[in-house]
Amino acid sequence: MPDDPQWPTEDDDAESVAAASQPTVQVNRPSVDQPTMRLPLAAVLSAPSTQEPPRSSPIRSAPNATGPGHAAPGVPTAGSGGSGRPSGDTAGGKSHGAIGPEVGQPRAVPVRVEPKKDQTRVVPRPEQRTAELSVPPGKTARVDQLPHLEPSWFDQQVRSDRQPRPEQTKRVDQLQGQAPPRQEPQRQEPPRAEPARPVPPPPRQEPRDLPVTGYEEEPEDRLADEPRKSRKPLFAVLSLLVVAALAGATIYAVKEFGGAEAIETRPPAAPANVQPLVKAVTAGAPAPTPAGVKRALAGPAGNSALGTLTGSVIDPASGTALWQQGDTTPATPASSLKILTAAAALLSLDKTDQLSTKVVQGAEPGTVVIVGGGDPTISGAPGRSVYPGAATLDDLVGQVKAKGPVTKVQFDLSRYTGEPLGPQWESVDIAGGSVAPIVPFMLDGGRLDQTNINGTRTGSPAQAAADAFAQRIGAPAATAGTAPAGAQVLGEIKSAPIEQLVDNMMQISDNVLTEAIAREIAIKTGNEPSFAGGVKAVRDVLTKNGFDLTGANFVDGSGLSATNKIPPKLLTDVLTTAAKPTLDDARTAKLRPLLTALPVAGGSGTLAGRYDGTAAPGKGWVRAKTGTLTGVNALAGMVVDVDGRVLVFSFMSASNRNPETEVRPALDVLAAALRGCGCS
Repeated sequence: MPDDPQWPTEDDDAESVAAASQPTVQVNRPSVDQPTMRLPLAAVLSAPSTQEPPRSSPIRSAPNATGPGHAAPGVPTAGSGGSGRPSGDTAGGKSHGAIGPEVGQPRAVPVRVEPKKDQTRVVPRPEQRTAELSVPPGKTARVDQLPHLEPSWFDQQVRSDRQPRPEQTKRVDQLQGQAPPRQEPQRQEPPRAEPARPVPPPPRQEPRDLPVTGYEEEPEDRLADEPRKSRKPLFAVLSLLVVAALAGATIYAVKEFGGAEAIETRPPAAPANVQPLVKAVTAGAPAPTPAGVKRALAGPAGNSALGTLTGSVIDPASGTALWQQGDTTPATPASSLKILTAAAALLSLDKTDQLSTKVVQGAEPGTVVIVGGGDPTISGAPGRSVYPGAATLDDLVGQVKAKGPVTKVQFDLSRYTGEPLGPQWESVDIAGGSVAPIVPFMLDGGRLDQTNINGTRTGSPAQAAADAFAQRIGAPAATAGTAPAGAQVLGEIKSAPIEQLVDNMMQISDNVLTEAIAREIAIKTGNEPSFAGGVKAVRDVLTKNGFDLTGANFVDGSGLSATNKIPPKLLTDVLTTAAKPTLDDARTAKLRPLLTALPVAGGSGTLAGRYDGTAAPGKGWVRAKTGTLTGVNALAGMVVDVDGRVLVFSFMSASNRNPETEVRPALDVLAAALRGCGCS
């Protein structure tokens, strides 16, 4: 048949006596009865001749080749000792050209290649020497899967001493697809991941990715029929996109932040004109009536736990008195008196004013003097303070250290005059955490535990603060002294602004801070910086601003003294002015921060833990200043009712009932009743 391969026959072996003594390789199909193709072993394993371009072979192994003219170790080659080839021929023998006899060329002795379960054996005939090649399990490749990087010697036409056939010679992988007449059932190859195919597909003409050698280093999926698609185009596209994005971002940044415009210096914008207003939650809210408020408060005001109850309720939008009960009768306000001190501070002091503490050069070399500036909020332990925005002692020490060594520390308390404790104050209140001696230099309001609002305070806050300064600067214990006139300032720290100090004193009801602010009002108004001078200054400022202080008699600014007496109406008058819906009144703009300084029911300050149970409807809606002394409880502030109307109130109770479980909850219910009032 024209397509039959030209296989050497047994008769051809007689013509190649010279090559019979050489070890030969017989390439067989898996069946032992199929025709064989014999090749000289030396010719297959030796390096190619320089007379023809080398051609790749599926049997040649790159690691065994030692270079041109050298054979693999242990395998005799043509042209070497023991072969029939003259030694004068080109090293490595003739290159592997067409299969078939040539004039003067010996024939190869046949051998068989048999597949096994885990390897492939090359088996010569019994009378011949053998050479066995093994392929690791799982890495075996069929002949038709071997890549064709360059034409193989299998691709050459068969040449013989006879005239070659005109038909093109078949390759080994093509021959495997044809069955000879005596073919037995074909054996299956060792188990592979894919099912065995009886007829392999025709060989692909395009170059494959893998070389013939080195299969043990390549992944198994590289031997599949379909070549893996390269991801290089995808990576290239992604890289271009990233580069384009970076380029765009760079151009944007240069345009947005660079260039001539980036170096222009523009003046800062003018500060916003802030005018805080208390507006109705609902537009056109119905105005409450005295009768409606009276009905709403009838039940809560009759609670016997309140004892003697006095107070008033006012609509700040209209100025109408909605409820009155002993509102002009003086009563003990306790800490609700702080409303008056806070109002006087906002009306007389600049809201941005700060309290300054300085260290100046002493009269002797190495001596420094701490000049108390009335700031009780200085923090002795940064991060552990109940006063937001407080200056720190460490800052002051650092400034002074930078000026030179210090051998002696003194402190000057001349800013204040008079007694450090107020009239009718009790010394037990110091240990109880309510107060400390009022001096112009101290740390953390005299507290021993900087974070405990009601913790124990020291009886000598100035000495303790000065000693802390001396210890940190490396000097002996401090002593009292006086700063020289016009002395050089070595260090200075400042408190938070007055507006923030007022807010802080109202939220935590701090007595020491309140008294310090009262003295600052006294200094500003030309009064003596003492308890008496502070009280006089507060009264003078309130009177000057049109508030009626008839019946008001108080001896301190914090309300700690039980002898203080004021009518509830005075508190509601001040709160009404602060809560007016418009700023037509000049006092309203100054007093507006007073409303935001009030603790929020169930949310902040001294009201954070209150307004549970029956008083819960007022949570978040009531804002008020508390007051507590033995047998006295007070609550004064503002609330928004369900109709969206702002109401101002003040309640004072004189009762010997339990303040925590009875009196204060009763006051909370009273204010919450105003929240639920639809009192039109």
